[in-house]
Amino acid sequence: MGKVYFKDIDHTNEYIVRSIKLKPGQEKYIESVDECLQEADTYQEWHPVAIYYEANIIGFAMYGSFGTNKDTWIDRIMIDEKYQSKGLGRKAMMGLIDIVSKEFGVNHIYLSIIEENEAAYNLYKSIGFNYMNERDPNGELLFKYTIL
Repeated sequence: MGKVYFKDIDHTNEYIVRSIKLKPGQEKYIESVDECLQEADTYQEWHPVAIYYEANIIGFAMYGSFGTNKDTWIDRIMIDEKYQSKGLGRKAMMGLIDIVSKEFGVNHIYLSIIEENEAAYNLYKSIGFNYMNERDPNGELLFKYTIL
């Protein structure tokens, strides 16, 4: 299997990233790429990236670190519908965990999901994220990953 890697969003990949499509029904679990990029333009803490597999753009992610405690989040990740169910989401998450932990020098990474998103829940649990028995202000379940 080829390599999953990440590149910043720029004029060479933005159009393709903005045309990422999710499977029908998945759009209720995550904001669109357009909304994410708009949020990243508003808040400099967010770092949006294109996810590549070999030479193809297969998805989008956004991460950032906030506050004096450096609360670090993998806030968005989406894989285009034609690349789903191939293990690429797992590879992308593992790559993001590595990048984020090194970039921000943290031992904990957070994310949140909509409760009904069973596929994301199962993926994150299998990677090692633990439900914190808390919800964010939008009612999403909060998870934490601890780097050993």
